[in-house]
Amino acid sequence: MKSQRLALTGLRQLPSTIASSSPKSQPPSFVLATAAPSRPQRQRNNASRTFSTSRRLRSGASNPALNFPCLDAIETRSAKLSAASASSRAAAAASASADVSGPEPSYTAGATLRYHCSDPLLLDWGGVLREFDIAYETWGTLNPSKSNAILLHTGLSASSHAHSTESNPAPGWWEKFIGPGRALDTDKYFVVCTNVIGGCYGSTGPGSVDPADGQVYATRFPILTMEDMVRAQFRLLDGLGIRKLYASVGSSMGGMLSLASGVLFPERVGRIVSISGCARSHPYSIAMRHTQRQVLMMDPNWNRGFYYGRVPPHAGMKLAREIATVTYRSGPEWEQRFARRRADPTKPPALCPDFLIETYLDHAGEKFCLTYDPNSLLYVSKAMDLFDLGIENRRAAAARRAERERSFATGEESSLDESRCSLTLPETPYEEQPESLEGEVWAGSDLEESAPQGCRPPEDLVRGLSPLWDHPALVMGVASDILFPAWQQREIAEALKASGNRNVAYHELSEEQSIFGHDTFLLDLKNIGGNLRNFLG
Repeated sequence: MKSQRLALTGLRQLPSTIASSSPKSQPPSFVLATAAPSRPQRQRNNASRTFSTSRRLRSGASNPALNFPCLDAIETRSAKLSAASASSRAAAAASASADVSGPEPSYTAGATLRYHCSDPLLLDWGGVLREFDIAYETWGTLNPSKSNAILLHTGLSASSHAHSTESNPAPGWWEKFIGPGRALDTDKYFVVCTNVIGGCYGSTGPGSVDPADGQVYATRFPILTMEDMVRAQFRLLDGLGIRKLYASVGSSMGGMLSLASGVLFPERVGRIVSISGCARSHPYSIAMRHTQRQVLMMDPNWNRGFYYGRVPPHAGMKLAREIATVTYRSGPEWEQRFARRRADPTKPPALCPDFLIETYLDHAGEKFCLTYDPNSLLYVSKAMDLFDLGIENRRAAAARRAERERSFATGEESSLDESRCSLTLPETPYEEQPESLEGEVWAGSDLEESAPQGCRPPEDLVRGLSPLWDHPALVMGVASDILFPAWQQREIAEALKASGNRNVAYHELSEEQSIFGHDTFLLDLKNIGGNLRNFLG
């Protein structure tokens, strides 16, 4: 022990020893070994000491600080948006009548039609929209009997602009799927697409003005469900005089809305098409959307949703979109497109986007962060999480609605019911619940990752989808989809069949047919478009 203390004392005294040694002497090695270094080792030590000494002389540190251009870009954007906010406030002060909205972008995908509903819309979880707008676009011609209408549902962040129009010639998100002779044949059908309530492309959402006080809703906007969105859409159909749809068609979130349309209004829907959707949200997709909401809400600029007229939470939105993009495409596609290639292999590695896949995700986040209202992302994604067409969930929702309708009709309900905002975090950390390992999903354990084709789905879901027992249905899935795995589409098809439906067509695209994951529904004209066209007739 004494020798060890002497050795350690010697180590602590090394700096003074080095300072007093002659220029030609070698510094002692910073180890407890006593053996002299070899000649190659002495040469490396000399080179290292020369490099380190010159660097310390220049900066006082062993190495220079890394550059972070990705953070520089975010800070620059914040500064520009902050300057725009200050300019807007100054303009507002100079003219009280000025229509100034601050730095928050005016979210729009171009010209749309607008339907205004003055009748209150009671919502599943207790909120109310005393009036609301639905932004929509149409293609084709409604026949005299109004029997050729197709309602096209959007994904989470899409606008009603599915195809170009005379007033908005920009290509839509399903441009090649809509038109004469295409999957949605406008020579035969009258296609209607809406922006959902809660969105930001013309329909009433968190960024809209509450007619009760003239202020922006922000997070005073009520929690929504997919069923709430469908009820609002059918108010639009009422306004258009469309009593029954030829078909309800949707992909991703739209596939969920399509099923909900048939379940809520079975007498008003002829055919059902659900592509890359589900009949109830499952833990993986809920987890991914939760993560996106968390990174957005942790952005200081989110300000608990009250950022309108100020700098929006663009950094949180960018990160949320990058997370989402990881789930939209597939590993096989990225292996082909990016592999392990770096954007510039001649430069040293960086902590900012460096690999091609990183630059791709960064670009996806950049495109999105100022084109969609952050609060809309929170509300619409939460509605997806809550989606469950099982009979028990439907009964519970119906009971809540019946009580709300009674209270609303008698004037007993307060418009500011604080009990609806009473969520608290648990006092104890998460613990595995015994019942989580006991339930049955596919005649097996909840831990099964996929549902074997032909297995009977949960009875709760079979009974929940029973209103569709005689509706022709097309269900499509994609094997490379990780956000809505193909077993979730098989679950829909099998539940429909188990409810007595004998007219269910199921198509699953293998990885040989598509490596594009969840986004296949946007890209595959041959398989997605071809099967859809054949089904509609």
